[in-house]
Amino acid sequence: MYKKIIDYLLGKKVAILGFGIEGKSTYNFIRRYTDMDLTIIDKNEIFEKNKNLLANDKKVNFIYGDDYLSHLDGFDLVIKSPGVITKDIDTSNIAFTSQLELLLMVNREHVIGVTATKGKSTTVSLIYEILKSNGYDAKLVGNIGNPILDEIENMNDDTYMVVEMAALQLEFVTYSPHIAAILNLYEDHLDHSGTIEHYHENKLQIFKHQTSDDYAIYCSDIEPLNSYIDKHYKAHKYRVQLTPDNASDTTYLEDGKVYLNGKMLFNTDEKIYLLGEHNLRNIMVALTVVEILHLDLAKSIMAIKNFKPLEHRIELVGTYHDVTYYNDAIATIPNATISAIKALKIVDTLIFGGLDRGIDYEPFIQFLNSGIIRNLICMPTTGHKIGSKITNSSINVYKVDTLEEAVLKASKVTMKDRICLLSPAAASYEYFKNFEEKGRAYKKLVKSL
Repeated sequence: MYKKIIDYLLGKKVAILGFGIEGKSTYNFIRRYTDMDLTIIDKNEIFEKNKNLLANDKKVNFIYGDDYLSHLDGFDLVIKSPGVITKDIDTSNIAFTSQLELLLMVNREHVIGVTATKGKSTTVSLIYEILKSNGYDAKLVGNIGNPILDEIENMNDDTYMVVEMAALQLEFVTYSPHIAAILNLYEDHLDHSGTIEHYHENKLQIFKHQTSDDYAIYCSDIEPLNSYIDKHYKAHKYRVQLTPDNASDTTYLEDGKVYLNGKMLFNTDEKIYLLGEHNLRNIMVALTVVEILHLDLAKSIMAIKNFKPLEHRIELVGTYHDVTYYNDAIATIPNATISAIKALKIVDTLIFGGLDRGIDYEPFIQFLNSGIIRNLICMPTTGHKIGSKITNSSINVYKVDTLEEAVLKASKVTMKDRICLLSPAAASYEYFKNFEEKGRAYKKLVKSL
């Protein structure tokens, strides 16, 4: 299968745009099979940091600099890494492709793709574990951190590729997966996409190129997602919702039980590790895939019951001095933070705040002003702004400058037998490299109490 990709690339003038994790993966994949001419295009000079990889390559050229995006025309293919933002340039004459596009081009029939603003990683990981529990050969790849071309050589005709698909990966695709799911669409990544409409449009690409032989799964009780789904999508549609509806091809919740087409799939009284309504939706999407593929339900339910939250996703850190600490650093939008608070139920202290990306925080401010959280520990920059708008006098508002200060303050003010939750409701890369770095720093600080 990977040979089809190499054959497709041979004879073309190819550039690799962006030389991070996925860009290096693309380069290594191509070099394993061909010494074709390549050009690497990146804003930063990358040769010195990658000298061991590139020093002996006589057929690679480099384009660097702040104007690197002005050099993309003239190539037969530009293999774009998802981290490269192109919203400020004219892309109409650029022949973009990507690792995702190359996979879909050669074997879309065995691809299960999931996108959303939040919940992607949990859902693809859950589907992957379910497939393995049913004895299927499966690979977990994509935006979750595993480049597709690192695994495609290990894929045979029966292998399922479960792919987390981000908006910037979907932006230029001209193929869609055989089974595709959109969990939700919220306001996010405006710094990458420019407008919320463009961001949502990129996500919806996952359905756009499906045929009547394909399957589209979406959470129909979440707006604006439901409003976007119309007759123009050709795939066989499955709806997922937390309200009763015994209509055909609707996975729904009634009296604590999940049903699809008259069949009871899951009882929410079962003891599981995934908490909250948002995770219940993720489970229901995974169960819809189980039914589409006619997998063994008992084995699939056991996989669900054994599945533990991924790192930084309502992750239990531990109990110290009678206070239980959770790490939800992945929550970079208010909706995700609210979902975590509702799932945990007894949150006494919330640590939040991060980079201001222009998201509307008014609904979040109203939620916090309701008094559901007793202690708000506000970090720069959004935390300080939101903290200034808390008018409920029963709420304790503490403004801090560092995560270390936040954890120390939380240890002093959180009521015993209650929860302290880190859930930023904002991006973390103002003071941290990413949410993973922030979450791990938080866990280290908590464990040192």
